[in-house]
Amino acid sequence: MTLARLLPALAAWLLCAAALLSAPATKKKTTSKPPAKTTAKSTTATKKRAPVRKNAALPARRTNTRQAQSQQARQYIDRESALRWVQESMEPQQETFDNVRGLVPFFEHLYQSTKTKTPVHVLHYGDSHTASDDWPNSMRQFFQEKFGNGGPGFAFPGRPYRGYRRFDMSSNSTDTWITEGILSRRGDPMQGLGGVSITSMRPGETVTFSGTGEEAELLFLQHPEGGSMEVWVDDALLGTVSTTGELRPATLPLAETPGTHKYMLKTLSQEPVRLFGTVIQNHTGVTWETMGINGATAPMIGDWDEGILAAHLAKRNPALIVLAYGTNEANGPRWDGNEYYNNLKRVVTRFRQAAPTASILMVGPPDCNIRYTQNLASVVEIQLRVAMETGAAYWHWRDRMGGPGSMRYWVAAGMAQGDYVHFTSPGYDLLGKTLAQELYLQYQRFVGARAEADQE
Repeated sequence: MTLARLLPALAAWLLCAAALLSAPATKKKTTSKPPAKTTAKSTTATKKRAPVRKNAALPARRTNTRQAQSQQARQYIDRESALRWVQESMEPQQETFDNVRGLVPFFEHLYQSTKTKTPVHVLHYGDSHTASDDWPNSMRQFFQEKFGNGGPGFAFPGRPYRGYRRFDMSSNSTDTWITEGILSRRGDPMQGLGGVSITSMRPGETVTFSGTGEEAELLFLQHPEGGSMEVWVDDALLGTVSTTGELRPATLPLAETPGTHKYMLKTLSQEPVRLFGTVIQNHTGVTWETMGINGATAPMIGDWDEGILAAHLAKRNPALIVLAYGTNEANGPRWDGNEYYNNLKRVVTRFRQAAPTASILMVGPPDCNIRYTQNLASVVEIQLRVAMETGAAYWHWRDRMGGPGSMRYWVAAGMAQGDYVHFTSPGYDLLGKTLAQELYLQYQRFVGARAEADQE
């Protein structure tokens, strides 16, 4: 897909949907807010709100344990009413994106995939909200049902950190691999597409993974002191591979036939072998590729090797890049708004230059109860400013879930955890379904505008 092919669609979108999509960037979202204190029998003229016990005030301070916090929320807010309020708040709406025009390249990729059966790759970066794969998996299932299953796509190698998982494939590794790119071990800049790598410096260490697709490959680092490894497919030795050579990112094809396969990599020497990840995919359909790191912030991406990242982005050719950060930035004890603005804009610009035909969707942080909650509004303001300046679309997670204070109702409903920061699996699933449906609503408007332009 070239920029030249996208320009006619972009022009059609701007000319024929101007009346629908010309809202200013600072438009106030029509989102639900946490209800004020009321009695169990009170109602409103518009939308039902979660009732609160009469004369009871919500807890003003966090308690010491997650269990106690969760019990406090349920003590003051009825679970059934809170769940109903959360579900009503997250009903899909039309006008929820700032700068929706930034999604035009993604929509054009989706549209062309229905005509030419070309694959559509989505790279979903983020922090712990992304890393669990609950939220990305919900969006993955939605778009694969609409546009076809493209397979898992890119995934981290083995088991790079505790709790890592993908719902659409399985992977594991022996315990002696060294993970870099995570908060506890940042390592050097050469971390690849997802910012995480694993390295072995012992013989006999293994990485296993399995999945279904028409093709598969391994992404690794080639360097002068590189070691060697055996490659096994379905319990048969495929061959031996050396990672020695000029310093550069390298790729090794794996699957020889389409279908479900089990792969194993086994190191043979003490020379280092560094793996960036695996790819299992089909020739058509959507891949929604999860690249979340627990505790991550968006500026961390600025530390990754620019050449390796650019090479991997060119190889993946994404239609959409999701950047979902903000919680950890807001909780930093040394918050500096100017520094965050400069670092974030540098990161988004890097993606824009390396993947010029991709849309970028920035997702703001959710409501939460962290030490420096007052910084959340500043984070959102800066993210929105950067999105407008770089042509990215923006989705206000905090507003969509109900605004400041709404996390209490999500906890009471069982949709968020007692730390008042993370969500439960049903909560992430609801988030993913809502965002996916709202993206699809905008895609349908794009298709309509495109059809009108073709008739003129």
